[in-house]
Amino acid sequence: MVTMMDVEKAQRAWAEGIVSIATAHTTGIDYVERARTHIKSLYAYDISPVLFKPTLAINIQFRSTFEGALSYFVAGNDEYPEDKGFAIKGWTNVRFENEGIILNETSAIAMGNYFFMTPEGDEVKVEFSFGYIVDSGGSLRINLHHSSIPASFE
Repeated sequence: MVTMMDVEKAQRAWAEGIVSIATAHTTGIDYVERARTHIKSLYAYDISPVLFKPTLAINIQFRSTFEGALSYFVAGNDEYPEDKGFAIKGWTNVRFENEGIILNETSAIAMGNYFFMTPEGDEVKVEFSFGYIVDSGGSLRINLHHSSIPASFE
């Protein structure tokens, strides 16, 4: 049975991965390889279809392939010209606030807000829904990732 601790561990790993990619980019380390490792270890592209709707993707909204996800995180792929590299924006911390988590034997769904800390110390609030499945090693892997900026009706 997937536990709350499993989901929180997967969320911490995702947050640490984003910060690691940003730090590598800022310090001149191979951030693209860090992003590849992040996606390979945390997303289910190699074992399942993945439904990924990134926060800032507008023209090509969905990223059903590994290369599409990589482009969103670090840019540099001509097939996704709108990508600016979400994970290389200099984030210094990411924290999750779960509104709710649904647990099943081999899967889980979490929804809430996550907050990205800018280099200046400001937090950017983003809404998320993540789905997880258990891989053959017993780790959670993301098979659903939807995030968006909160709506504003001014």
